[in-house]
Amino acid sequence: MEMKTYKDLESEVWATGLCSGCGACVAVCPADALRFVSGNTDAPVNNCYCKAENDSVPCGACYAACPRVNLAEQGKMLGSYQEIVAARSVFPVERKQSGGAVTAILVNALDEGLIDAVVTVTRDPWTMKPSSAVITASDVLIQHAGSRYSWWVPLLASLKEAVVTRKYRRIAVVGVPCAARAAQVIRASDHDLLRPYGKAIRLVIGLFCTETFDYAKLVEEKLQSERNIEPWEIRRLDIKGKMDVYLQDERQISIPLAELEEAVRPGCHVCTDFTAVDADISAGAVGSPEGYTTIVIRNDIGKGFVDRAVWQGKLSTGGAVDLALVERLAAKKAERRQE
Repeated sequence: MEMKTYKDLESEVWATGLCSGCGACVAVCPADALRFVSGNTDAPVNNCYCKAENDSVPCGACYAACPRVNLAEQGKMLGSYQEIVAARSVFPVERKQSGGAVTAILVNALDEGLIDAVVTVTRDPWTMKPSSAVITASDVLIQHAGSRYSWWVPLLASLKEAVVTRKYRRIAVVGVPCAARAAQVIRASDHDLLRPYGKAIRLVIGLFCTETFDYAKLVEEKLQSERNIEPWEIRRLDIKGKMDVYLQDERQISIPLAELEEAVRPGCHVCTDFTAVDADISAGAVGSPEGYTTIVIRNDIGKGFVDRAVWQGKLSTGGAVDLALVERLAAKKAERRQE
């Protein structure tokens, strides 16, 4: 089989506007030759070196990890699942999004030693600028709970820190559908360079997502310049057909998504996955009563983590889920890309 290199990834994905920006290729490149640069976040760049291209050393890890090279195979609608429940955290989560159920599941997993690290998104509390991070303590995880996934960050780039640098072997990945798909691609791969990463990923939690936004275009242009909203004034964001901006002084400002089109990452326009069908557990605010999170348990791995959190008294389930609403938003996103 012909070996694929970053050149193939560049021509098939980066140059065609398909890149999701998940950061998987950055993480698995053994030469650390790929990165995202400030001011050009549409796709990674190469530092002019590639083991395969320059030294004829078999590699292709970046291509093998990309969730967008087989876009036609992308799952749609709700995907397969065992159960869908409404759930909430039993303990206080100050900055929780909806019911704080994802935080509860992860906190319990850390406390019980089911996982030893979480690859997730954090944000600067002053600028609200997001970054990917490796979190290993439940109190830190609670501190960083909240609506930070609306803004783009190459989440999976931190897998290299977690697996290679810090040697964690029981990792949970939490991210939007493209990141969940990339994590699953890595887990399922028989590529020698991906195998250490795949073995280390124990749990994948995917978050409902319509699209993600470029930080500079959303915060600096749309919120600061056009609406005089400073980042430190923002308490949380909520996207349910529109963007609701909740401020620290209890004000709420709603912005139609059509007005934010310029801030949406290009790769989001081809994504048809709303509910993160490749995850072990999917979660979102849509469909559940106020104060609850909709949890989609997709397989035995997901069920095990949810059940453990319930048994340990950190997660509570209950309340009806409006599945029709979830399906409607999933169908709307699935219509974006016509084959």
